[in-house]
Amino acid sequence: MKVMIVDDHTVVRKGLVFYLNTIEDMEIVGEANNGEEALQKLKTVQPDLILMDLFMPKLNGMEATSQIKALYPHVKILVLSSFSDKDHVIPALQAGADGYQLKDIDPEQLVETMRAVLNGENKLHDKVTKFVLNRIATPMSEEEQAIELLTKREREVLVEIASGYSNKEIADRLGITEKTVKTHLSHVFSKLHVSDRTQAALFAVKHSLL
Repeated sequence: MKVMIVDDHTVVRKGLVFYLNTIEDMEIVGEANNGEEALQKLKTVQPDLILMDLFMPKLNGMEATSQIKALYPHVKILVLSSFSDKDHVIPALQAGADGYQLKDIDPEQLVETMRAVLNGENKLHDKVTKFVLNRIATPMSEEEQAIELLTKREREVLVEIASGYSNKEIADRLGITEKTVKTHLSHVFSKLHVSDRTQAALFAVKHSLL
């Protein structure tokens, strides 16, 4: 199995590389500390499976997963995260992740999970399975699904819009650049299927996101 590891924490990444290199049928073909770097490296390396962290600079794990799956649908992606809440689990699976495990997983169990995912199984950590089962039991409306697609930062920007702040004010309040605000706005408009700030603000009010 050819594996790429995408994680911005060097100690975690190197630890995984060291351990997985001891497994006879596994080969580490690439490392990246963010989603953007992973996409660049995928132009020259062809892993069977990617271990993907969620919170990384430049391009986070959820966005990277979505882009990688669009370009390389055959590549399996197993999210390896510290977060087990539905605000992280559901968006990761919606982005196309083939599995979701927590970083406290036993090393031997991680290897078993990787092999299962490569064989086409969707493997989830016990702590996150309930979110998926609840989602299946209670289908969401299209608008609710759209909200689930928003990242934490995109939700924050949406709330600021609905509160009447300008791009510059939002940038100052969130500690980001105006360019980054515009990028988040573009993603918000696209995911919510709205065309301007007013529609986005009304959407936020309608769904009690303030």
